[in-house]
Amino acid sequence: MRYLLAVFLFFISSFASYLELDGVVESENEKIISSRMMGYITKVYVNEGDIVKKGQLLYEIDPTDISYNEKIIRSQISNLEINLKRYKELLEQDLVSKFDYEQLELNLITAKAKLAELLANYNYLKVKAPNNAMLIKKSIKEAEMAIPGMPHLILTDLDSLIIKTNISESNLKNINVGKKVKIEIASQNFKSDGIITAIYPNYMNSTHSFAVKISFDKKEFNIYPAMYAKITLSLDENLEKIDE
Repeated sequence: MRYLLAVFLFFISSFASYLELDGVVESENEKIISSRMMGYITKVYVNEGDIVKKGQLLYEIDPTDISYNEKIIRSQISNLEINLKRYKELLEQDLVSKFDYEQLELNLITAKAKLAELLANYNYLKVKAPNNAMLIKKSIKEAEMAIPGMPHLILTDLDSLIIKTNISESNLKNINVGKKVKIEIASQNFKSDGIITAIYPNYMNSTHSFAVKISFDKKEFNIYPAMYAKITLSLDENLEKIDE
């Protein structure tokens, strides 16, 4: 009986049809790093290709402007505190109105709030990595101006890799989310199974093709974004069920 089953499986596998697709490795967690504060960059600690850890310092911005404004606000607070003390004494003698005293008190509260907000900006002068990643693009140098909103660094998460490929509309009926596929990254001698996690139309509708995302486990292999991958999937649903 086992012999007959083996012969049967061999027979149907000879007529099985497969589809081979070209794909590329991508990261689903790619971050553009910018700064919230404007200022000259005093130090850059990373280079393209570096592996960084979450919380690692990437670059620093000159604190001169913030320090200058801090001195001004602290001086204002000091003067307001002196005046408030004097106004309190005058108020007790009915020499100033309660309104004037409360207005001065409000000015002091506002100045202290401005100081707290300013001091919080010191944290933004030290730009740190939001997660473990590889630096794949650096657009800044020391002594250049950091401009808020401009891309300074690009980080890609090597623990969130997928393979992306395209499939024609005519072959769409042969795949579905959850389907197992074979993947190969020849440059790393890497072979493994993958699972289709998403199928959606390409933004260019004229191509009549659909984008396909495939998840996989890179294990201990050095797999990076932009690597070429070959995907093989069975078009014979019956064979796939027997293999399972």
